[in-house]
Amino acid sequence: MKNILLSLLSTSDLKRLEPYLKPTQFEQHHVLFEADEQIRHVYFPTGGVVSLVVTLSTGETVEVAMVGLDGVVGASAALDGKVALSRGIVQLGGEIVVCDIEALKSTALQSPKLLALLIRHEQTVFAQAQQSAACFATHQVVARLSRWLLRARDLSGSDTLSFTQEYLAQMLGVRRTSVTVVAHTLQAAGLIKYARGKIQILDTEGLQDSACECYATVKSQYGKLVGRIGPR
Repeated sequence: MKNILLSLLSTSDLKRLEPYLKPTQFEQHHVLFEADEQIRHVYFPTGGVVSLVVTLSTGETVEVAMVGLDGVVGASAALDGKVALSRGIVQLGGEIVVCDIEALKSTALQSPKLLALLIRHEQTVFAQAQQSAACFATHQVVARLSRWLLRARDLSGSDTLSFTQEYLAQMLGVRRTSVTVVAHTLQAAGLIKYARGKIQILDTEGLQDSACECYATVKSQYGKLVGRIGPR
């Protein structure tokens, strides 16, 4: 599998970066960086999926954005953002291409096209965060979980996802019992199959019908800003 953002780079920009791109396997739940921490690397997922989450004083965590095959994590630091505004955690284990942050910054400063692409991508992450805030405030858990599963599927390139109900509850900012009830509802409808921490999506179209508008909105925003619709 390839990273969409890397595939959009010009031949010359990719050639400059290639010596600094290191494919690395990451386990699920690996923390790439913490909030307020200096980011030292940039991450281009090719198989793994990364969640950007906010941690509250109570210890609760809520996901604000998700990045996978469609993008890059930590690019703002290469654009002089310097520190992370949220925690970056590997949501689904897999391959992620690690890039030296200074190499990306140097290449971007020499390439207006690459610089513009990175800026537009960071806009998509901000747009996701905005949409997530609206979603949490207005949409039912069943619609939010459906949207979230579809997004994870798109960004991982797989119909089988390894998630515990506890983890899903954390990402959605709800009680585990709420996830249990909703997952049972989706399984009874034949949309997913859930067993032993693994979710298999059986009916993508049905799950799209169950999802809130935020799923389509985020995909549309990505297409407008980056210029290419994400995976799947």
